[in-house]
Amino acid sequence: MAYGFVPKPCWIAQVFELSGAKLRVAPNRIDPSVRKHPCPADKQPAIIEALRKLEQQDGQHGRRSL
Repeated sequence: MAYGFVPKPCWIAQVFELSGAKLRVAPNRIDPSVRKHPCPADKQPAIIEALRKLEQQDGQHGRRSL
């Protein structure tokens, strides 16, 4: 299913973080408390849906769940 956009990796990381996943902080990140490119609120549901579909396809092979 096409969503009409290509998500930035930082958007995906933010969605994981919002779902409660503990992620590492990149060593080159200037300020760990500020996101340079936050995920737009209107894109978050589509990213969550896509990640859930991937999880269903892959099964439970060590993937983070949403």
